[in-house]
Formats: sequence, structure tokens, C-alpha cells
Amino acid sequence: MRTFFIPLIVLGLFTASLTKAQTKVTGLVTDLKGHPLHGVGITLLGTYDGTITDSTGQFAFVTLEKGDKIVEAKIMGYTIKQEKVVLGTASNALINLHFELREEVSELKAVSVTAGSFAAGDKKRAATVLSALDMYTTGGANADVTASIKTLPGAQQVGEQEGLFVRGGEGYETKQYIDGMVVNNPYYASSPGIAARGRFAPSLFRGNVFSTGGYSAIYGQALSSVLLLESVDLPEKSEVSASITSVFLGAGTQQLTKNKKASYGFNYGYTNLTPYFALLSQKPDYFMVPQFQTADANFRVKTKSGGMIKYYSTFGTNQLGIRNADIDSLNLKDAFQLKNINWYNNITWRENLGKGWKLNAGFSFAINNDKIHQQLQDANNHSVVIGMPILDAKSFQLNNQQSYTQFRAVFEKKLTGLNVIRMGTDYWYNHQNLRYNNYTSIINNHYNAYFAEADVHVTNGLAAKIGGRAEYASLIQRWNIAPRLALALKTGKHAQMSAAYGIFYQTPENNYFIQYSAKLPQLNYMKATHYLVNYIKTTLLQTFRIEAYYKQYQQLVKTIPDTSTNGYGFAKGIELFWRDKKTFKNFDYWISYSYLNTERNYLNYPQTLQPGYTTPHTFNLVTKKFITSLKTGFNFTYTFATGRPYYNIQSVNTPPKYVLADEGKTPAYHNLGFSLNYLPNLGKPHAKTYVVWVVSVTNLLNNTQTFGYNYSANGMNKVAIHPPIKQFFFIGCFLSWGVDRSQDAINNNL
Repeated sequence: MRTFFIPLIVLGLFTASLTKAQTKVTGLVTDLKGHPLHGVGITLLGTYDGTITDSTGQFAFVTLEKGDKIVEAKIMGYTIKQEKVVLGTASNALINLHFELREEVSELKAVSVTAGSFAAGDKKRAATVLSALDMYTTGGANADVTASIKTLPGAQQVGEQEGLFVRGGEGYETKQYIDGMVVNNPYYASSPGIAARGRFAPSLFRGNVFSTGGYSAIYGQALSSVLLLESVDLPEKSEVSASITSVFLGAGTQQLTKNKKASYGFNYGYTNLTPYFALLSQKPDYFMVPQFQTADANFRVKTKSGGMIKYYSTFGTNQLGIRNADIDSLNLKDAFQLKNINWYNNITWRENLGKGWKLNAGFSFAINNDKIHQQLQDANNHSVVIGMPILDAKSFQLNNQQSYTQFRAVFEKKLTGLNVIRMGTDYWYNHQNLRYNNYTSIINNHYNAYFAEADVHVTNGLAAKIGGRAEYASLIQRWNIAPRLALALKTGKHAQMSAAYGIFYQTPENNYFIQYSAKLPQLNYMKATHYLVNYIKTTLLQTFRIEAYYKQYQQLVKTIPDTSTNGYGFAKGIELFWRDKKTFKNFDYWISYSYLNTERNYLNYPQTLQPGYTTPHTFNLVTKKFITSLKTGFNFTYTFATGRPYYNIQSVNTPPKYVLADEGKTPAYHNLGFSLNYLPNLGKPHAKTYVVWVVSVTNLLNNTQTFGYNYSANGMNKVAIHPPIKQFFFIGCFLSWGVDRSQDAINNNL
């Protein structure tokens, strides 16, 4: 009997010792908002003990380990959390833990700051809107970058002068950049009252960012907006192309080396409107028909560290001569003749320096020469001298030579996650030599800037961009400090809100210094303070965006009674954008609407007025439909804008006092543009030549478009400003050998 009980006693004592030594570990795992996390691995490091959390985030396991140990909670997408515990003591038989895991910031999930900007080309950005192919297939835009951008909210429909007029700003208040380098003459030269198209084709660029306000501290000297264009790297394969159209001929090539680490290319184009004007009569008297010649070259080399060196050079000439009736007389004419030469060079270097450092450096050099000759002529087109200063002053010769040099370096350091800091410097040198009849003016300006910026991702749902910029311009001998701040908050799946604040400065244009070559006026930087907030929701096939903004202008240029920077103003508004490729099969469309309330007291304005280039309401509807069975894409663009104000500002008395002698509003603006793209070789897999036929018409409904009025010196004669032609018709054949872009045209509408 005793023999039987001895094993039972030993077993009982052993079991009791085990029960006394084991520890039960329980707990809960949540995110920082208190939401339970399912499937989190719970491990007692250095052992095989552990478990995973259930659907409520709870866990429990038992261990026989003793002493100081570490319990770890781990799941993909969140930071690892560890807790120290003491096991195997009577007081710690039950341990309860609470892990709060922070979501890791990842590029796929992270919110991005989008306030004030529309981006294209980078599919990871929430604001992806227009691609190069979009620009080519926007009805009536005629493959012009600026004309396509004008279909986005924020841009005004100004047809009598070149430039992007954004949110109440003048055209010169928007700067264009190619690979981070500023382009000072992005448009062809033209005559007064006629807007010129841009110099650069959309195919040069793989992406663009159109910032309507609150842009990065890396860029400056733009009071209202920047258009950032990023050129393509290496082509996918070698290609030869040719163009035969109703107004121009062109040819070019891009050659990719066998190792696919370098490429080079060149293009040439010649435009002559003589045949076009012979078929369709023009209202203006073009005694020198517009002609353009452009040639460009490029090379691109991939470095051993995965960087890229790119060089781009373009050389162009254009000329035109046009006669119009003189507004201050009955029988005289103003004959305007222009010859322009422009050469732009841009070389950039993008490199990985190691240990998380990157370098983006660039150098650009450009020259621009405008030779203008204007004559007052009689009915027989002969030069005349009347003996009246107000008329004889209309005969003049002007030679405007400008050169621009820029050096830029940006260093970028990647920190943990997506956190990044950037810092760098900008140097611009501008030289202008202007000869007006016998008068000469020389202007030199050295511009230096230093900037720093940080991208801070607190979580996948909260990010900030914090930066600042310091600038010095020798022309006005002043420094400025420009802070920038932007925030982004994720509000749901595919949705986020962003807000931005910033101060932006711009040196007054050179023409305000020309008459003071001996003694420069004491001008300051023009200044604008931006406040904006937006909401954006985007999926693969749909984008919705709404943005509200307020801008305060200070130190704008006033030309009365003397040239100063005592002007001021404001701009505020709300904008909507909707793009949809989902609702209707094989149909792509977008809608944009802009409301603008703005006033300024600047230049010769006698009081605070709404600028003559602005309108309160602008609406755009862009549609694209590709019908595969017809091998044809149909593209329409309709634009509506309410009337713009116009003023006749006259000086009276001595000393002069400026008053509004007349004012009014232009009729509403309507424009329906159309383009057709026909791909005859679509579906022929072995075709050696890829062909695209393009037909385009602007102002399809032949509406009368009025952009304002010109007044005679005495205010008695008032002449409307209209486009030189009401409609423009274009037909062209584009050929390529080596790359079939047919599928791109189809996919753009799917």
C-alpha cells in the first residue's frame, strides 16, 4: 500500500512544482488609435513560446521560462514593439501586456502633399492629371503645353498675349522650369494683341507639375505659379520620325545605344503660313508671313551609380510683319515687323552619392534677341512723318538682347521611412542690352538663393513639407526670407486633405528699370502670401478635387505718380476638378471650374480694380473617345468664361491725374475645339511605318471672341481686340519608324 502511494506523492509534488513555475502571458495589441490588430505575432524572444492575436487583438500563452525575458509584437506594416518581463516568480504568475504599434510609413500607403498642385507622370502621386499624350489629344489645343494646361482649374483664358495667367496673377508671375532650370522665354515672340504658342513639344516631357500656389521652397521668383516640366530619360528604343502638315514640315530621330545606357537625338522643324494664308484670307495685313525654324539636339547618359546626365539644346528663329489701321488717325497704318532669335541650353546631373544622399545639379544658358521695327505708314504703305509727337513716336527701332545663366544644386538626404531633407542653392545672372532708336539701356542682375526643405511623414496618414528660402537680387540690392509650409491628412481610402501656406517674392520686370538706367528706382520685391486648402479623392480611373485659396498681394509695381512698389491687391476663389474614365465605356472626360474674386491697385490704376485679364467664372469640358473599329479618336474641348473688364485710363490736368474715362465688360467667351486622330495601321502587327493623321479645328462654332479694347490717345476711338483669325484649321500626317505609339493613343481613352 505504501509502495503504491509513493509514486502518486512524487507525481503530485512534481506537478505542483510545474504549476508553480509556469507563467501565463496575456495582453492586447492595438494601433495608436486604439483599433485592435489581428494576426500580430507574439514571441518570447530566445524561445519557442508565443502565439498570434485573435480578431479582437487579444493573445494568451503559457511559458515555463524563468528570469528576465523580452516579449515582442510584430506584424508587417507596423513598427516592432518589445516589452521586458520577469518570469517564474510567484508574484508574476500572470502578466498582462498592452502593445500599441505605430504604422510604418511606406511609399505605397503614404499620404502626399498636393495642395496647390496638379501633377502628371508620377503614378504614385495623388494628383496625377495630364500626361504628354493628354496634351496631344486635347481638342483644339494643337499640341501646345500651355493651351492644354489652360483646361485645368486656376488658369484664365487670355488670348491676346502669351503666358499662363493663374489665380489673378499676370502672365510673367508664372515661371516654367525644365528639369529644375528656369526657362525665361518659353514662348515664341509675337506682335502686340496676338498670343504666341510655346516653344516646347509635350513629347519632350515624361511628367509635369502645375502648381497654382503654395509651391515648394526649392523654387522661387514666381509670384503666382510654377509649371515644372521633367524631360524623358532614355527612350524605349531607337526611332525616326517625320511630319508633313498644312503649316509645317519636320523630321527627327532618337537613337538608343546597344547597351541601353545612353541615347542621342535631334529634330528640325520649319513652319511657313504662306500656303495657309493663300487658302484662307486673313483680316490683318501680313506683309511678312509668319515663319519659324527650330532645331534641337539632346543626349542622355546613365551613370554607374544609377544617375543620369542629360543635355538639351534648342535653337529657333521666327519672323513676322503685320499692318493694322492706326487708332489715332483716319488713313494711317501701323506696320509692325519682328525678327527673333532664341537659343536655350540645359544640362543636368542626377546622381546617387551613397549613404542616402542624392544630388540634382544643373547649368543652363540662353540668349534671346528681338529686333522690332515699326513704321507709321500712309495708305500706300510708305513711311511718313506727320510732325505730331503722338503719331511720330509710333515709328521706332528696337533691338532687345538678353542672356540668362543659371547654376543650381540640390542635395537630398533620405532619413528613416519616407522622411527626406533637401538643401541647395540657386544662382541666376541676367544681362539685358536694349537699344531704342538712339537710346541704350543696360541692365545686369545677379540673383542668389539658398533654400532648405523637409518632408516629414509622421504616419501613413499625416505628412508635412516644411521649408524656407532666402533670396538676394543685386538689381534692387535687397534680401528676403520666404517660409513655406504644407500639410496633408489622409481622410479615407484614396482620399486626403491638404493645406499650404507660403510667402512668395518676385523681382519687378526689367522694363520698369529701363527708363532709369542712370539711376535705378528704389523698388522692392513684389510679394504674395498664399493660403490654400484642398480635398482630393483619386482612384485609378477617377479623380475629384476641390480647392479654396486666398492670396494677399503687397509691394506691386505702381507707375503713377512715379515708379514704385506701393501697389497691393488680393485674390480668392474656389476651384473644382473631376476626371472620369470609368462611368462610360471607352470614354474619358474631365470638367474644371474656377471661381475668382480679385482686385489690384497697381500700374496706372487710379483705384482698386479687377484686372482686365481676369474673369470670375471659367468652365472647361474636355472629352475623348477612341473607336477601335474606326481606328479613330475624337476629341472635343469646350471652354466658357464670363466677360472680362476693360478700362480707358486717361491722364488729366498738370501734374497728371489719372481717371477712368470709360469702362465696361467684354462679351462672354465661348470656344469649342475639336481634333481627330486616325491610325490607319492599327491592327497591323508587322507594319514598318506607324502613321497618325491629325485634323484639328479651333473655335468650331465660329464665335466672336473679344479680349478687350484699345483706345486712341484722346479716348474718342475704341477698337475691339479680337484674334487675328476666328478659326484655325490644321491637318497633318505624322510618321514614325521604330516605335509603335498606336496603343498609347487607345489606352489614353480607356
